[in-house]
Amino acid sequence: MSGHSKWSTIKRKKAVSDAKRGQIFTKLAKEIAMAARDGADPEMNFKLRLVIDKAKAANMPKDNIERAVNRGAGLEKGADLEEISYEGYGPHGVALIIQVVTDNRNRAVADIRRWFNRLGGSLGESGCVAWQFESKGYLTLAPNGLDPDQVFEIAVEWGADDVVFGDDLIEVLTTPEDFPTVREALERNGFTLESAEITLMPKTTISLDEKQALQNMNLISNLEELEDVQQVYSNLDISDELMAKFDAEA
Repeated sequence: MSGHSKWSTIKRKKAVSDAKRGQIFTKLAKEIAMAARDGADPEMNFKLRLVIDKAKAANMPKDNIERAVNRGAGLEKGADLEEISYEGYGPHGVALIIQVVTDNRNRAVADIRRWFNRLGGSLGESGCVAWQFESKGYLTLAPNGLDPDQVFEIAVEWGADDVVFGDDLIEVLTTPEDFPTVREALERNGFTLESAEITLMPKTTISLDEKQALQNMNLISNLEELEDVQQVYSNLDISDELMAKFDAEA
């Protein structure tokens, strides 16, 4: 779990340059459109509500959000999108799952395979690493001024599996089924969530030396930059020190 949380937290907190903001909005628009296929009302479609909240946190313009919802719901014409998951191994056996939303499956897999080949990984068959991950509800809070006992009691009372306390982050883990209830309970009790998502977490993590870990982090970073890639999940355990070094060199 630590590898996922440290990686995603620091990536989330990094400043977004103007040059990349358009790409982020494009990816969010795809995610919104896919979620809106199950209904355009975020009050009735919890997945859509989650993605819209994420888009608002990224300062995505309201008009962009509405257009993406309408395209997904079939109210406006747009590209025919599909969701695909690819699996493979990074250098030294690190398991990777790459979630894609694309209007061109051939382009998406060609781009992914190119980075795997270039940076020492290998794209695998469907199912080759999925068994090493499980779907989890993942919520985070900044610990400043919060009573840890109160956070723990409320989260567990409403169905959380675990609450992990760190110096700069509180992580709440749930089953996907209990995620909406736990989120609503925390918000109802006045807690401000930094993030709330359904994610894939490794059942166990793999530790590598610095050089090997940086190789994998470089591969993950390049995959994340691809137009069609929404998320990259790995079972790599990344220390705070290593993440800071990678961030400084990026």
